[in-house]
Amino acid sequence: MDLKGKTILITGGASGIGLESAKQFLAEGAKVIITGRNNEKLDIAKRLYPQITAIQNDVADAEQAQQLYTQIESLGGIDILYNNAGVANPTNNLAKTNDKITEMATYEMNINYLAIVRLNNLFLKMLQSRPESAIINTTSVLSYVPSNLAPTYSATKAALRFYTASLRSHLEVAKTNVKVFELLPPLVATEMAKGIDAKTITPETLVKGLVDGIHKNNYTIRVGDTKVIYFLSRFFPKTAYKLINPLKNSIKLSA
Repeated sequence: MDLKGKTILITGGASGIGLESAKQFLAEGAKVIITGRNNEKLDIAKRLYPQITAIQNDVADAEQAQQLYTQIESLGGIDILYNNAGVANPTNNLAKTNDKITEMATYEMNINYLAIVRLNNLFLKMLQSRPESAIINTTSVLSYVPSNLAPTYSATKAALRFYTASLRSHLEVAKTNVKVFELLPPLVATEMAKGIDAKTITPETLVKGLVDGIHKNNYTIRVGDTKVIYFLSRFFPKTAYKLINPLKNSIKLSA
């Protein structure tokens, strides 16, 4: 798939993976629209890349998501919807009683999964009207093997991975022109990864893998250690689980 001339909407595009994606998509000749909740971050992104169109919006809110669709429609629409926005709560030990666990799980599920389903539904007709279009969903290596330190986050990404595969199949059976890509990052050196003692890759490396996968129409894009964990999870699941959940994490949970 060629990115040149495409208009791309990136949710959570003001920092981290989203901002790096905006940078690399611009270099590919695409027109980029980013959205996020933090106006200050959006302003910084706009100063860094003046070509970007920045829209303040919380896509997890149904009313604001509808408003975003209306704004995008007035700008001429998009060819690619990149569902990049996501959140992860601090460690929650499921073995201990904690009144906030359900609240945190609901928050993660709403942003990491339900908001994406809603946004895809809003934009699907628009995307189907384009000669060539796509949806990109960012899942995670943790959709293959859950982290004991991020159980509900892992669950949201597993839900999104299954939904993405089903959405792709439905759109293929319906013979639409909408391609569905899934990006599966390992741990990436972003604000979300701060304080986690584990190997990371840079957003630049991750997005290079994404762009390469899009060019090749590789619909499932595994980058870095995700490739290894995917293989191990299929043939050596216990080994994969231990790699994602080393002994030091078990010690943290019992503390």
